[in-house]
Amino acid sequence: MDNQVDTAKLTLEDVAQLAGVSRSTVSRVINRRANVSEEARQRVLAVIEETGYRPHPAARSLASQRSSNIGLVIPRRFHTFFSDPYFARLAEGIASACNQHSYILSLFLFYSEEDEHKLLPHISRPGLVDGLIIQSTYAADALFKKLSHSQVPFIVAGRPVQVSNFSYVDVDNSAGAFTAVQHLVQLGRQRIAIIAAPQDTTVGLDRFAGYQRALEESRLPFDQSLFAEGDLSEDGGYCCALQLLRQKPDALFVASDIMALGALRAIRETGLSVPEDIGVVAFDDLPLAAHATPPLTTIRQPIRRLGIELVNGLLDIINNGSQPPRRVIFGTELVIRGSCGARS
Repeated sequence: MDNQVDTAKLTLEDVAQLAGVSRSTVSRVINRRANVSEEARQRVLAVIEETGYRPHPAARSLASQRSSNIGLVIPRRFHTFFSDPYFARLAEGIASACNQHSYILSLFLFYSEEDEHKLLPHISRPGLVDGLIIQSTYAADALFKKLSHSQVPFIVAGRPVQVSNFSYVDVDNSAGAFTAVQHLVQLGRQRIAIIAAPQDTTVGLDRFAGYQRALEESRLPFDQSLFAEGDLSEDGGYCCALQLLRQKPDALFVASDIMALGALRAIRETGLSVPEDIGVVAFDDLPLAAHATPPLTTIRQPIRRLGIELVNGLLDIINNGSQPPRRVIFGTELVIRGSCGARS
């Protein structure tokens, strides 16, 4: 290659000349289009690697009709987005994958149904974003239906409540909850209460289903008085625990680490001891779980990896079409610490 080439001023035509191909071939390679021979593709990529050529973002957007933007949509159900470490970890994975693929991440928060009606037409307008990642809730179902009639690719974070022909990434919430409750049963706990996640989300529905299945297989009756629905906040977990402790459970399965912190506080305030009087198992394995008092036994899910896979799946849809749906389900892992009463 000519060492006299000023790489800082390279144009698409210069790359084409150096690679011995047409300008349109270089454009197709840069924009990941088909109809390029593997030999030509490798020559173009070699020139780009050697010269450090980077296409101008505006020119690339016009040529490819893409914005290099991905939108993360949080429906109105999740008012705890900025205070919940789960979302911080998920967004970290999403942002990391976006950076790796040279995409910009935009955040869209819907606080009300009115917000959805006003903002959705803008978000789904061609050219604003190349695709969307949407957190699954009942409230999001209307978004899915509207987006399915638009041309904006999207993928769902979590199994949609009304399962349809959509792509999504999730963990096996039901199996994780089953493992948590089964562990408490194996430790001899008989009155296992649950602080459930919101039942208008698949997270809440699936974790409650896993709890019920574990009771059923252990031949323990489901007692409605041992059920409380939390809102994924620490204060919500605290209030639910105060309600449930009146029923004298000997164990608590809490559907999130954050709510479990509130539950631990309520248990302490009522003069009971964890795990001697009541065992506690949570779900998520956020960093705070290991530093709780006592440290939380919890179900670990790969939150950051979920975020990365959401971006990878969405880019696959953007480049190759939405059919067939991409569905990735990650497994979970029981992490035993001091709150359940198991011997280490």
